[in-house]
Amino acid sequence: MKFVIQRVKSASCEVEGKVTGAIQQGFMVLIGVADGDTKEIADKMVKKMIGLRIFEDSQGKTNISLGDVNGELLLISQFTLYADCKKGNRPSFIKAGKPDMANEMYQYIISKCKESVPKVEQGIFGADMKISLVNDGPFTIVLDSDVICS
Repeated sequence: MKFVIQRVKSASCEVEGKVTGAIQQGFMVLIGVADGDTKEIADKMVKKMIGLRIFEDSQGKTNISLGDVNGELLLISQFTLYADCKKGNRPSFIKAGKPDMANEMYQYIISKCKESVPKVEQGIFGADMKISLVNDGPFTIVLDSDVICS
């Protein structure tokens, strides 16, 4: 499982001209699911993400978490995080989770986040989404379950 977390001032997702999710200060998170991912892995990844202290305190140090700033989440499914570009110029996505399983994990992650974050917005799994955001910093973190959960 991979999360690409961007600290944002605002972010939104549109599908076919309609906004499916929009947030103010918080994280816009791209979520990639691999075939071997489990709910236990998702639990660890969500806990790590929500606990990240990457907002600035009064001294300008990144020492404050999402909860400390009443931050919001925009969660976007992103199978292309598992692109394999080793051979040729056309990426392979065979390492990405099968759609049914990946969507189930994506929905599980959304529900877990809603347990501790008051505002959790989302994209639509498998849709052609248009994501807009104002990256704050910029500040981008990549969480990989192969590192976090090993």
